[in-house]
Amino acid sequence: MISLNKITKKGKAMYLAYDQGLEHGPESDFNDKNIDPLYILEIAKKGGFTGIIFHKGIAEKYSVEIKKSKIPLIIKLNGKTRLVKGEPISSIICSVKEAVSLGAKGVGFTIYIGSKYESKIIEDFGKIQHEAHKYKIPVIAWIYPRGKSIKNDLSRENLVYASRVGLEVGADIIKLKYNRKKSDLKRMVEVAGKAKIVVAGGSKKNEEDFIKEVKEAMDSGVIGIAVGRNVWQSKDPIKLSKKLGKIIFK
Repeated sequence: MISLNKITKKGKAMYLAYDQGLEHGPESDFNDKNIDPLYILEIAKKGGFTGIIFHKGIAEKYSVEIKKSKIPLIIKLNGKTRLVKGEPISSIICSVKEAVSLGAKGVGFTIYIGSKYESKIIEDFGKIQHEAHKYKIPVIAWIYPRGKSIKNDLSRENLVYASRVGLEVGADIIKLKYNRKKSDLKRMVEVAGKAKIVVAGGSKKNEEDFIKEVKEAMDSGVIGIAVGRNVWQSKDPIKLSKKLGKIIFK
């Protein structure tokens, strides 16, 4: 069993995700403050996050600052832009060996179940998972139902399926969307077995609504959240982070 101790606190997780620059583009989610990775690092440090999620390039260019921050680094190993339409596939852009050399305490990988390229993505994940476990570091799987065959990516059936896929392919932590139905999330936690679940923060929401979502998620048995825009687009990200920490770590 791979230990999650380096990227959790008291068995709980609060990750600050910052992979949106590649995934969504710099003009859709960022302003003059949060476009700067150093601003994000400051939030992670002062906000009490148990991990910060970067792509390879930022991990390389800001390696000195990341080490000084002492925030556990999680490197996202694959990615894609939003410019190409059609069946999704996220290409590997960083190896586990590279991630470890950059100081990563965990790695992340996106799987699109239902995509035309699902078999290739799962094959790639299998190799990543095997290598990561040789280095004794945990693997977080972002699992999203997506593709022409998926009519509703937030349906109970698809989300529960995504959860079980995470367990079956060997993910240590599974990052999933939350459809605001506690009974569905409880079922997702149940079928994930000994794999742990964190819920995605998603697009920017009203702060009260977001806090309510986090409370519901924690009550449903997940170990935490992987949040990006809802924190670093906030008017007071440090204050919000501390509120979230009280809910997650109690």
